[in-house]
Amino acid sequence: MYQHSDNWIEHIQILKIIVEMFLPHMNHLTLEETFFSQALPKTVKLFDDMMYELTSQARGLSSHNLEIQTTLRNILQTMVQLLAALTGCVQHVCVTQESIILENIHSLPSSVLHVIKSTFVHCKDSESVYSGHLHLVSDLLQALFKEAYSLQKQLMELLDMVCMDPLVDENDDILNMVIVIHSLLDICSVISNMDHAFHANTWKFIIKQSLKHQSVIRRQLKHRDIITSLCEDILFSFHSCLQLAEQMTQSDAQDNADYRLFQKTLKLCRFFANSLLHYTKEFLPLLSDSCCTLHQLYLQIHSKFPPSLYAARISKAQQEEIAGTFLVTLDPLISQLLTFQPFMQVVLDGKLELPCELQFPQCLLLIVIMDKLPSQPEDVQALWCTESRLSEATTRVSLFKAVFCSFEQCAGELSLPIHLQGLKNKGQVEVAVTLYQHICVHLCTFIASFHPSLFPELDVALLNAVLSANMITSLLAMDAWCFLSRYGTAELCAHHVTIVAHLIKSCPGECYQLTNLSILLRRLFFFMAPPQQVEFIQKFSPKAAENLPLWQYISLQALPAELRKQAAHEVTRAGIARCQEWLSSSRTLGELESLNTLLSALLAVCNCVSEALDIVQKTTIMEIGSQLWALLNTKLVTGQPYVQQTLSLLFPLLGFFVQILDPHLISQVVTLQTSLLKLEPPDHVCLAVLDFVSSLGKFFIPQAFQDKILPSLSSIFASLLADRNWIVEQHTLEAFTQFAQGTNHEEMVPQCLRSEDTKNKVVSFLEKTGFVDETAAARVERVKQEKGIFREHLAKVAVEEEKWSSLQPYTKRRRQEFPLEEEYRSALQAASGALEAVESLLQKSPAPDWLLLKMEMLQERIDELKRHKLACQTHTGSSSAKPALGALRCRGTSQHSGARASVGTDGKNRCFWVFLSAEPTLRY
Repeated sequence: MYQHSDNWIEHIQILKIIVEMFLPHMNHLTLEETFFSQALPKTVKLFDDMMYELTSQARGLSSHNLEIQTTLRNILQTMVQLLAALTGCVQHVCVTQESIILENIHSLPSSVLHVIKSTFVHCKDSESVYSGHLHLVSDLLQALFKEAYSLQKQLMELLDMVCMDPLVDENDDILNMVIVIHSLLDICSVISNMDHAFHANTWKFIIKQSLKHQSVIRRQLKHRDIITSLCEDILFSFHSCLQLAEQMTQSDAQDNADYRLFQKTLKLCRFFANSLLHYTKEFLPLLSDSCCTLHQLYLQIHSKFPPSLYAARISKAQQEEIAGTFLVTLDPLISQLLTFQPFMQVVLDGKLELPCELQFPQCLLLIVIMDKLPSQPEDVQALWCTESRLSEATTRVSLFKAVFCSFEQCAGELSLPIHLQGLKNKGQVEVAVTLYQHICVHLCTFIASFHPSLFPELDVALLNAVLSANMITSLLAMDAWCFLSRYGTAELCAHHVTIVAHLIKSCPGECYQLTNLSILLRRLFFFMAPPQQVEFIQKFSPKAAENLPLWQYISLQALPAELRKQAAHEVTRAGIARCQEWLSSSRTLGELESLNTLLSALLAVCNCVSEALDIVQKTTIMEIGSQLWALLNTKLVTGQPYVQQTLSLLFPLLGFFVQILDPHLISQVVTLQTSLLKLEPPDHVCLAVLDFVSSLGKFFIPQAFQDKILPSLSSIFASLLADRNWIVEQHTLEAFTQFAQGTNHEEMVPQCLRSEDTKNKVVSFLEKTGFVDETAAARVERVKQEKGIFREHLAKVAVEEEKWSSLQPYTKRRRQEFPLEEEYRSALQAASGALEAVESLLQKSPAPDWLLLKMEMLQERIDELKRHKLACQTHTGSSSAKPALGALRCRGTSQHSGARASVGTDGKNRCFWVFLSAEPTLRY
């Protein structure tokens, strides 16, 4: 009768009779064969037909159409009865059997789960299905939901009684249990925002059954689906929690109902996190394809939580409550994943590209991992701290490199700056620290505690980071390196200083890498013990010409008094002697590079220990500066980098002796500076100008020179105060303040402030107030936009570096198309300037008799150069280039067993690499 009936109501009536009157008398061992496999497929089809009819006619539901209303209500009542009948089936099995073999009832769970899921989906979509007339059937929908809820509870009780023998490999039984678990997983995704308690209980059952039968079903479970679904539910609950916290923060009055809901949602977050933790612990070896999901979960959570720029604005109390209740569960999760290589690969992926909002959380994650590693075995530390190339497309970078790269992408968080929870020592109050402080402290802590065998990896990472084009990254590496030198032995520090000194001497020319290395050398020099400092002076004696480029970067303040005085005199004597040699020789502008090195070394002595110089040395240095000044003019400076560098060194050098300078010379310097600024020189020239004019605050200008010098001074300050470059602007404000506070010529100070904007800028600087009025929210939004710009820039830099690194080095450096082109330009510029000077003299007075002869000799020499030198260049092939000392010049990189570090370019597209030995260079 049940199989052949066509009426829905008759179906249900017959099914109820079977369940209530026939089922109790059936043999429980043959239920599947005699009843479930026969009747339940028909029941499921019946339910699906009713659901289709219900959904099809629901669009026409209205209070005026009683016929459709009656039809729909009848269908819903019939569906409630059908669910009740299925509940009876489940209850009967639970009552009659103590231990259940799933294969004996396998049609029952699958049929019941199908019906339950369809019911919950219909209830979830009821708002849209019934088109605004939900109230007409809401009572029956509520009854339907309750019946499905009750049915699922009964089914979970039944499934909890299922036994599976781990020694018996029954594929059908295993498959049935896997289907049940994944069907419940599908139901979880439906009810996630319908009933939180029911949702949590369903998850609890899924985890419980997965663990209960893990020895049998662990290989068949779709772990990725379970992990993904669980992570989605964690994120959904967490976002709900943040929304409630944000609402409470924005609301003036504390609503107890909102707070209770917040706490309830927060507990749900914790429950899901604990479930994930438990599941991950048991099935970790099978979760290799879920590591990306787990990684993203950590990043997404911390991207929405303070102090992230993209976080919700919630009160401090709610932040602490969320951190103490929910976020603490993520820490043991990371501990579990620490030894799992697929997770390492995901976190340290060399091709990892994260959106702006996830860059800061990635940095936090790396620091958390770094904090946990010292407690791990050496092999685990080695896996995290060494690079690995799994394939052409897959590379795992070292943890050190990942920290520096991630830190580099947090420019916005560094500039605000954001603050994090600091370390708490015994008896001390916890203080919030900036992101820079946080990373620096944890990095140094790690350096002090990780396994010594990994120091070569640290060497490579620190050196590469020091040579980074990103200033803040280089600074972080320097801080870590300085800690390492202080933490280690005196011999280790001396060894570091020696290596950096050799790297500096090997640099082929001016580049940002040379600047970074010079700063590092200056800082490390302060940590050397006196005996090692004596050895350094003997090894790199200032008396040797090749060592003077090194001494321009060393602060003599780092030396003890007697040693400082000795080094100062040696550097000064060597610098003066070679400057005098240069001045007395047949000098050319092309040789200014060596002169600039000498001037820089002398300037370093004056900056550090000018008091150690005797009056003769000071007078000699001033005379050298005066002689050099006589060789310079505005035309020579324009477009000549070496001349600009000479001028940038000469200005501050003359500034040291401003009290004894000839007023005529001061007038000439100020006049040239005024003309120079009109030509928009490079920034470093402007900064050198400021060094000189700020020193004039200590100088009383004689009355005879005031009319010429003071207007030029005011013009210089007015021009630089209006400069749009923020570095020049900041230094100008400092220099102007220093000048104004010390000068006796107060009347010229107002003349420097030629606009209202300039006046406001200076007042704002003196009062230490922000010139731009910007709200905190506006500032955060601006920083977010800047992060996007920085991200695009870093991506372009990475592409360029990858392009260069793909090239292989040449055994010989390619001959440049125009060797020494800059030197040719400088020489011709000098010749042109000399001819202009002769022309000017001819206009003032008659020429001496010998001038014509000398001019003819010059003309013959020019003709000879045309005939022979240029022709020779045309027919001569390229010659092999001599390699620089201790270095290899090449156009790319090569694989090398030892550490390597990019030092920079020399302006002629030649990439310079320093190759350290294959064995650890820095020994510990």
